[in-house]
Amino acid sequence: MSDTVLRLPAELKYADELRYLAERDSGQRPARWQLSPQMVRTFVLGSTPAQKLDREIAQKWYGDPSIAERAIVTLASDRGLLLIGDPGTGKSWMAELLAAAICGDSTYVVQGTAGTTEDQIKYSWNIAMVIAAGQSRDSMIPSPIMTSMQLGAMGRFEELTRCTSDVQDALISILSEKYISIPELRNDNVVFAKQGFNIIATANSRDRGVNDLSSALKRRFNFVHIPVVTNKKQEREIILFRTTELLERQQVRIDVAPTLLDVLLQTFADLREASASASSDDAKLESALSTAEQIGVLEDAVLYSTYFGEQRLTPEILGRSLVGTLVRRRPEDIAVMNKFWHSVVAKHSEKHQGEWRDFMAGGQDAMKVIEG
Repeated sequence: MSDTVLRLPAELKYADELRYLAERDSGQRPARWQLSPQMVRTFVLGSTPAQKLDREIAQKWYGDPSIAERAIVTLASDRGLLLIGDPGTGKSWMAELLAAAICGDSTYVVQGTAGTTEDQIKYSWNIAMVIAAGQSRDSMIPSPIMTSMQLGAMGRFEELTRCTSDVQDALISILSEKYISIPELRNDNVVFAKQGFNIIATANSRDRGVNDLSSALKRRFNFVHIPVVTNKKQEREIILFRTTELLERQQVRIDVAPTLLDVLLQTFADLREASASASSDDAKLESALSTAEQIGVLEDAVLYSTYFGEQRLTPEILGRSLVGTLVRRRPEDIAVMNKFWHSVVAKHSEKHQGEWRDFMAGGQDAMKVIEG
């Protein structure tokens, strides 16, 4: 199956690890959980020597362990979990890992958008079956959230604040009453949530003010904030882990020189500093400059090196990929990047020469192409 599916969900990708942890799990498990909270933590954060497991469990989410622990505890409670943070901080990945470890299925997902309707949260109808035989449980199409309620599993709601307020509020009765009424049916017209059901939602902190959550809905969630990673060592581990995972799908492997990764990390750190001190939106890049975007830059550079380069990652290609990935608005982003390149990157080039000089040249070439 892994040869034909573009991206396996966490419960399939790490099925061996989940089976192993379940076999050795002697901890107390909440109702219908496949692992105890302690083993869920191990699955997400990796094993330690103190656990004395005869197999190493890889770390999959990088961050403060207390964040993962609070998320796990919340899901064992009566309240929903809302993971909130800037784009690219790993909210969705954390949600997927938690659902995979707790119920063995992370695919009961509603993707929030401006066009999401209440039907997509609760249920809809198979029109052909309704015309042929009328409304019944058989002609009803349950939403992923309703399905997770029926199974006692984890339902996921991505980008909650992208939905309109009336759609968001459809979750209030689900989270508080733990059932969905079906007024179109006379009998068997209530779907009750089984033990083990909960909701893991994510929200982009940059979307505040788009569709703010109501006070009633906020009360039914525990908020867990996922901070932007600022520790370079931690960010390096995240970038290498995720980039390697993405490139494995393409059956591509090119070793990235540690010094080139240092160039990438330092450039993003400098860009964030410049963005924080900018006087207006036009004076900073539109990009969120997240860890996820660093992963995108590195993946782009490695693939370019594989197909059109010398089968090795060079500073020039990294510079071109960074500029090509981050410059989105014309002419605003070009102006911002040009200023940054001729001040900050130029200073690194003068001081360190070598890779910084070639990196600078690659970025300048990319800007010339974009400017036309």
